[in-house]
Amino acid sequence: MKRRKEKNKQKFTIGMRKKLVVLFVLVLLAFVGLGVRLILITKNNGEEYQKQVLSQQQYDSTTIPFRRGEILDANNTILAYSEKVYNVILDAKILLRDSKYLDPTLKALVRCFGLDGGDIRNYLAEHPSSQYYVLAKKLTYSEISEFQELITPGSESYDENIQGVWFEESYIRKYPNGTLASDIIGFTSSDNTGMYGLEEYYNNTLSGTPGREYGYLDDDSTLERTTISATDGDSIVTTIDGNLQTIVEKHLYEFNEQYKNNAREGNGANNVGCVIMDIHTGEVLAMASYPNFDLNNPRDTAALIGMPAVDEKGNKVKGESVYDSGVYITEEMLQNFTDEQLYQNYNALWKNFCIADTYEPGSVAKPFTVATGLESGSITGDEVYNCLGKLEVGGWEIKCHNTYGDGAVSVSRGIEISCNVAMMYISQAIGVNTFTKFQKDFGFGLKTNIDLAGEARTEGLTYSAANMTSTDLATNSFGQGFNVDMIEMITAFSSLINGGYYYEPHVVKKIVSSSGATIKNIEPRILRQTISQSTSDKIIEYCNQVVAGEEGTGKTARPAGYMIGGKTGTAQTLPRGNHQYVVSFMGYAPASDPDIAIYVVVDRPNVLYQDDAKFATRIVRAILTEALPYLNYPMTEELSEKEKTELETLREQLVTTAVTEEEQEENPEEVTEETGENQEETTETSEEKERTSIWESFDKDPATGYYVDPSNGNLIDPDSGSVIGGDELPDFEGVPTEAASESSSN
Repeated sequence: MKRRKEKNKQKFTIGMRKKLVVLFVLVLLAFVGLGVRLILITKNNGEEYQKQVLSQQQYDSTTIPFRRGEILDANNTILAYSEKVYNVILDAKILLRDSKYLDPTLKALVRCFGLDGGDIRNYLAEHPSSQYYVLAKKLTYSEISEFQELITPGSESYDENIQGVWFEESYIRKYPNGTLASDIIGFTSSDNTGMYGLEEYYNNTLSGTPGREYGYLDDDSTLERTTISATDGDSIVTTIDGNLQTIVEKHLYEFNEQYKNNAREGNGANNVGCVIMDIHTGEVLAMASYPNFDLNNPRDTAALIGMPAVDEKGNKVKGESVYDSGVYITEEMLQNFTDEQLYQNYNALWKNFCIADTYEPGSVAKPFTVATGLESGSITGDEVYNCLGKLEVGGWEIKCHNTYGDGAVSVSRGIEISCNVAMMYISQAIGVNTFTKFQKDFGFGLKTNIDLAGEARTEGLTYSAANMTSTDLATNSFGQGFNVDMIEMITAFSSLINGGYYYEPHVVKKIVSSSGATIKNIEPRILRQTISQSTSDKIIEYCNQVVAGEEGTGKTARPAGYMIGGKTGTAQTLPRGNHQYVVSFMGYAPASDPDIAIYVVVDRPNVLYQDDAKFATRIVRAILTEALPYLNYPMTEELSEKEKTELETLREQLVTTAVTEEEQEENPEEVTEETGENQEETTETSEEKERTSIWESFDKDPATGYYVDPSNGNLIDPDSGSVIGGDELPDFEGVPTEAASESSSN
């Protein structure tokens, strides 16, 4: 055995030794050959290959940005567009590959872009291998054109010694009208993603597809490029009329200027919003709220000053007592905000009040109560109720807005004078099941699905038949105890006055490609019929009297030269008895054959006595006085001398504004805006009607123009008989929060 092992060992050693020697020699020769080849390449073609590799590094897999689609108004005026800009990129590795490139390149950078040559030299010394360093950002083509000539072969200024600098293309979003329609449009983030409004809702439509440029070396070691072009985003044409939008925003701003820092420090109201809608299509013609913000600089903290402050969780900061409507942002507060609190307050600024905030509607809900009664057959419209100033329901005494009583009140007069008691009687005739069914038919508690980001969900903010008590039914009948948002209300109201057709509201009417071809038309969409034509005609008849009637609570909403219809609204906020109110007016024009609806809501006006719907009606009057002539509606009413003077003043202001804007473009530092004084309220009737109500015998407060009740000091609105800012709490104090409603829903 031992002899066999030694034999095998001897045979292995001799045979393998020869093979290993041969293999080693072959491997060594191979490495020598490769080494020689590499030396030859480096010696003869090294610079050529280095240029090709570096060129490939510069151009290989370069992303080509897409152009985001435009947003246009109904007249094809551009509201948002994207402008191509350029980043100046330094490739240190290319620049330093030859010392002769350094000085010419640095001199050109300093001359063309005003850069600091010393800073660039320091960077090159510390990062000699860097291939991507941004020297300047977001320059326009005119700003880079001089340098572009220097690096473009064949141009007169071409300098082959300027190396290592190239331009990276991108787009920035521009909003040429600044704050105009900021709530509707929204803006984009730094990565070109839409935030809020149309920018967010139609982000996929507006966004395109990035392109790409590939570089590769062909068989002859030549750099070849293949480009896949970017696909630009589609554009959207909105239903918004830019001129109408401008009129609305002007008057919201004027309201704020008139009332800011009035009863308290802060804006003229917590929020004030306006929506104008085409009632036959659901198209939103204008939508705005105040405060607004500059779309080109949405993080400007100046826009936050005067707003109600919110905390790090986005909850409203409460005042020291229930009588405070909030804590309002000052410059000093801004300095102490945490990053999170600042962000939450920006969110409060950016959201669209007209679709995102909910509130109790107040008496603008009364036409819905009457329409429900008529359509369901619960009432005929010929009923007459006796209003004693209050009504006991479910063990609670619920007051009318006129606590002295309105006497005999017909259904029509119940709308004209906004009688709570009449509405409560009507709701009792309707019953819980029918009332809640029609609320859902009108869309209360449901999203409208308007094509804007951020619409509130009101599900759970209305009652079902199972959980509505008789007291809830009574307070719901005049618009307290349930919540809505503005777009929900105006969409539903449009169905009341257009024959009962509930249209889905929308802000975009057409999508077009980057070449201008129409991709999609967005047609009006009827979702359901809420009431019949005959009921709709009755509601128009009743609401016309709110403005035209001698006792109408909305007389101050009538624009010069026109008759309109509508309904006023005033609603308490929580907690009840805090003297904080949301006032509103829902109107339409023309009165005889409505085409457009307008809704103005003022959330807690900055005045001592907030429960006065005239804060809303005056805004409506100012807007429609300009808007109706612009929309080419002929005047239907004879102008008084006062109204003629008013319109002449308005024309002069419009001319002055146009001239001022021209001058401001030429000499912006020399021009100041002249706002003028608010015009005095115009009366609708030439003769005073006979005074018969108890409160009409009271003396007037010369400071406010309200009647003063000598028994308790309460102020009485001379137009409606409503108690204004009274200190008495409602008789039904202690009713559950959802149902407790002071009777100031006028």
